[in-house]
Amino acid sequence: MYASFYGLQREPFSIAPDPRFLYMSEAHREALAHLLYGLSGGGGFVLLTGEIGAGKTTVCRCFLEQVPAHCDVAYVFNPKLDALELLQTVCDEFRLEVPAGATTVKAYVDALNRFLLAAHAAGRHAVLVIDEAQALAPEVLEQLRLLTNLETDERKLLQIVLIGQPELRTMLARPDLEQLAQRVIARYHLPALDAAETAAYVRHRLAVAGLSGEPPFDDEALAALHRLCGGVPRRINLLADRALLGGYALAQ
Repeated sequence: MYASFYGLQREPFSIAPDPRFLYMSEAHREALAHLLYGLSGGGGFVLLTGEIGAGKTTVCRCFLEQVPAHCDVAYVFNPKLDALELLQTVCDEFRLEVPAGATTVKAYVDALNRFLLAAHAAGRHAVLVIDEAQALAPEVLEQLRLLTNLETDERKLLQIVLIGQPELRTMLARPDLEQLAQRVIARYHLPALDAAETAAYVRHRLAVAGLSGEPPFDDEALAALHRLCGGVPRRINLLADRALLGGYALAQ
């Protein structure tokens, strides 16, 4: 609506996790590096956590775009499932053939095991990415741990990436999930942006959106954005979008 008014080619502050707009702060670079490291980590779990709106899903999308061609990826974005439903979803994502009428955990684990062994023999790696992983029930997390028991003498056959809110770290600190926690080979918590990063973030998104005129936010406005949003990218997007819309409306 307001893009051309500000000399923009597109609206810059959508909350959709568009990798084109990913601002790579030092923390985002670290987060992405941890996810990419997991591809060569020999199996187990990689953990990425962060506050709501910190940019975890956007980093995940960027990661998925950089996954090497020799990796097969299953991406689960709605993990509020029981153990059997999760296994069904994983098999669907890997496009596995499961015996008709299969209704047991064993049937799906067997199909997954056959797939992982075949992938390993072909020199391929299998990666399971679970977003919003704080929604996983403890018994489902335990089933995921058991999946990492699928291995050869050389390496585990499945790499699992868990992405979630801070309560995921709290869950993994539970005594009954200690075995899973010990299999986390890399973990990173994505913090909020500081004041300088907030300003750079806003300017970056405006540049990607094709800004050709004067920036609509001066230093005072950028400082106010950081103060009001606490450096959380999604909040910044929401408030900056409303500010641009309000400025456009006042000018009409």
